[in-house]
Amino acid sequence: MTAVTADASWGPARTGPGSACDDPGAAGLVARVRGGDKHAWDALVERYAPVIWSMCRQYRLGRADADDVGQSVWLRLVDHLDQIREPAALPGWLATTTRRECARLVRAARGPHAARYPLDAETIADEQAGAADQDLLAAERHAALRQAFADLPPDGQRLIALLIADPPVPYLEISARLGIPVGSIGPTRRRYLDRMRRHPAIAALTGDWPGPPRPALAAAT
Repeated sequence: MTAVTADASWGPARTGPGSACDDPGAAGLVARVRGGDKHAWDALVERYAPVIWSMCRQYRLGRADADDVGQSVWLRLVDHLDQIREPAALPGWLATTTRRECARLVRAARGPHAARYPLDAETIADEQAGAADQDLLAAERHAALRQAFADLPPDGQRLIALLIADPPVPYLEISARLGIPVGSIGPTRRRYLDRMRRHPAIAALTGDWPGPPRPALAAAT
């Protein structure tokens, strides 16, 4: 099994999907990690670190405490990976384990007089659960979009980056920068966005994405 490192497990969500919901994409990663695939482990950590980070934010942990919680959760995952019967439920397992680690740390920080406090760590988590789920969902979605974007060819990445730039870049300027006719920008844009929508990372979260484009892609539409 690949070793857990402090740097690999951490950092605020670099804008990525997360939810305590099942994630069909987790099954393939878990299977590869069980087979000793280091790249799969790195991908798993990259995909789900925002789950841990978001939960730590709900408990208002400092960076050092959040790092400790993150390390504990990843080590627990290494220990229990072979026992996870439903890999698609991994986000929920991580969220639950992180919540317990955060609660344990908060109780320990209170010391021997913790029982005198009427509001315990679990209550705090329950009150913040709705906000946490939204953060995790956004983290997972953004992670899938980053992966789909990274797999575009360089020309596609440059075009999409210009189309979603803030402030907006005029089509004439895009045409000059990329050396393509203005009339080709729209069809090329649609082709690359369709390619992103069909990417396995996005399909694992949302299927074929029927209906209008999701917000993160709509900016370029």
